[in-house]
Amino acid sequence: MGLFSKTVAYLKEHLGRTRQKIASSLSAVLTLGRDIDDDLLGQLEETLISDDIGVETTTRLIEDLRAAYKKGDIKKTDDVLPFLKEQMKSCWPERDRQLNTAESGPTVILVAGINGSGKTTSIAKLAYILNKSGKKVIVAACDTFRAAAVEQLTIWSERIGVQIVKHKSGADPAAVAYDACQAAVARDVDYLILDTAGRLHTQKHLMEELTKIRNVITKHIPDAPHEVILVVDGTTGQNAIMQAKIFTQAINVTGIFLAKLDGTARGGIVIAIKDMLDIPVKFVGLGETPEDIAEFDPEEFVEALFN
Repeated sequence: MGLFSKTVAYLKEHLGRTRQKIASSLSAVLTLGRDIDDDLLGQLEETLISDDIGVETTTRLIEDLRAAYKKGDIKKTDDVLPFLKEQMKSCWPERDRQLNTAESGPTVILVAGINGSGKTTSIAKLAYILNKSGKKVIVAACDTFRAAAVEQLTIWSERIGVQIVKHKSGADPAAVAYDACQAAVARDVDYLILDTAGRLHTQKHLMEELTKIRNVITKHIPDAPHEVILVVDGTTGQNAIMQAKIFTQAINVTGIFLAKLDGTARGGIVIAIKDMLDIPVKFVGLGETPEDIAEFDPEEFVEALFN
């Protein structure tokens, strides 16, 4: 979806902390003109793991690098970074970058995540871009457990100019979801985006509530939700993977919105998530304004990280 596109220069600017960390650690290992040997590969492996690329992903990359070296495809450290970049870009098939949409009727996007992950702001960014592109959007305030959540989403909806369906704080979240589905169909909107209560992935009763909301949606709009987005705080690094595993068991996560990437040096987690979980990162959050959202593009992202 071109409406989310950002340039490599924009990504480089907003991924500055991660890019500087990776550049610093790699330059210490990949001295220009140095021969490739087991010692260098061992140092490189430690470096990539420390950059949150992930143990399994790094192991595969190093194995591929070692095989290419033995075949004579690469010979000097100058060849290593271009090789790693191409391997990383190849991790994502084309389909991973697409937002799932309904064949007819409203496209329903269910959004989950723990408190503090940037969930509500991420919903606002997604709704803003869709609305700006000419789509009719409703947001639903199904996070009725946190006192300020309904008010926060209401403020965002007014700021970005989209409709909202809400009840009072403490209301049944599934009832809000029901009313939102009814409104989305009656008003002939293009997108319905549902906020849900922030919860720890270890809170079983709240995870069950999330499943209940999903079931209400499915009952009232065929094939919905069409997209289940998990918002993950990019600053949490490897903990994001455990969150994604547990949430997927409850609601079958179809995509990840990796928020707060502008404020972390752990942007490499994008690569680890895809390789370990096979859940595509579909969007990245790169700031505090509604415009600070980018559809995840592997080639541009990898170039921004390693340029």
